[in-house]
Amino acid sequence: MNQADIAVVGLAVMGQNLILNMADHGITVVAYNRTTSKVDEFLQGPAKGKSIIGAYSVDQMLSLLKRPRRVMFMVKAGAVVDEMIHQIAPHMEAGDILIDGGNSHYADTARRQVELADRGLLYVGSGVSGGEEGARNGPSIMPGGAKEAWHHVAPIFQAIAAKTDAGEPCCDWVGDGGSGHFVKMVHNGIEYGDMQLIAEAWTLLRGVGNVDDQKMAQTFATWNQGELSSYLIEITAAILLRKEADGSLLVDHILDAAGQKGTGKWTGINALDAGVPLTLITEAVFARGLSALKSERVAASKVISAELVPVTVGDNFLGDVHDALLASKLISYAQGFMLMRAVAVERSWLLDYGKVALMWRGGCIIRSAFLSKIRDAFDRNPDISCLLVDPWFSALIAKLQPGWRRAVSAAVLAGVPVPAMSSALSFFDGYRSAQSGASLIQAQRDFFGAHTYERTDRPRGEFHHTDWIGSGAFAKSGSYSA
Repeated sequence: MNQADIAVVGLAVMGQNLILNMADHGITVVAYNRTTSKVDEFLQGPAKGKSIIGAYSVDQMLSLLKRPRRVMFMVKAGAVVDEMIHQIAPHMEAGDILIDGGNSHYADTARRQVELADRGLLYVGSGVSGGEEGARNGPSIMPGGAKEAWHHVAPIFQAIAAKTDAGEPCCDWVGDGGSGHFVKMVHNGIEYGDMQLIAEAWTLLRGVGNVDDQKMAQTFATWNQGELSSYLIEITAAILLRKEADGSLLVDHILDAAGQKGTGKWTGINALDAGVPLTLITEAVFARGLSALKSERVAASKVISAELVPVTVGDNFLGDVHDALLASKLISYAQGFMLMRAVAVERSWLLDYGKVALMWRGGCIIRSAFLSKIRDAFDRNPDISCLLVDPWFSALIAKLQPGWRRAVSAAVLAGVPVPAMSSALSFFDGYRSAQSGASLIQAQRDFFGAHTYERTDRPRGEFHHTDWIGSGAFAKSGSYSA
């Protein structure tokens, strides 16, 4: 009997919690897993008594669904998704909908949409953010792909998504192709940056400010009540209160070697391909890579010394670190939206950046208070080139600059690495500079490779070459942008 609204394939933690969330909202769900014993465990456990039906084969799963049939994957990105499609798509009919809710690379999603469109199937690549808690109680959902599928999945997704204080669902249609997964990828890159910045603030307060553990936790809790209010600041305050049985902090027993699953790396690679200076997020990825060299760092610490300058911090050092953290965070988001704009132009996506900010306002890992200000900025000027030139952002950055510079300077003098904060400040200074040192780089490129240059006294797009060594040659490289 066709009675279920949607099927979810994959009963790991995210899949289970998403199904339970759907059931809480009156949605009848078919639960399916390749290892069918997990279906029984789920039905007899968390799903017991809810509007959740188990399926033990692809045919049975599809037979239980209303038309058009909606099937959502919550499985590992990559080959597993292609295998799921290979198993399920041949049993579906034109107009049926396949949804990938994992962390797939957006280029894979775009490819799958085209391939399945040839069979008459609608494919949606949907970023889902919020972790276990978000999946259970309301995630941020970023769907893109076949637009015809949206009105079939919108009632489900917008019902289970997180809501803003005004009751708006943190879910809306993103755009064509892999745009939904692309926006989720940028979200994850910003998440890398936020986490690195918070870790740097913690290290600065400890290593330079000598802030004790109790005050540290109180500081983050206080920050969470103001402009830095966000999920990651909130959980940091909670983490810094967790103690072992002997009274020591749990975080001090956690090895300082950060892992990663690749989405931050993808963000950096896409920025390099698009020529967007995504400096902070890329530094955050590199910082995780450096942290993973734990044994090398321990060995190096015994043989490499540094000439450090004694640092005396003022009474407002907490405020300086707060300002450095907030200013750097603003830079991270500004860079993330610059990347989205560049790739959207390249791929002809019509992204609504204000809606993207709204989708991140609740449920997701990077949810924070000032995301509403990003939405306001795009409402004021949908074509804004960079958030830093918006009046609200530029005024706030101006207020934060002195403390930001003092905090980064203190870190450099004390030998405390703050790669994300310092790269954010360098980007800020570079972006606000009308003149840079790149004229010398172009002269060098033209000298050794005849790559040409543009002149300040001639129109843009007009290229020149100098015979630097008097060879008499007149040929030009033709690779100005190489």
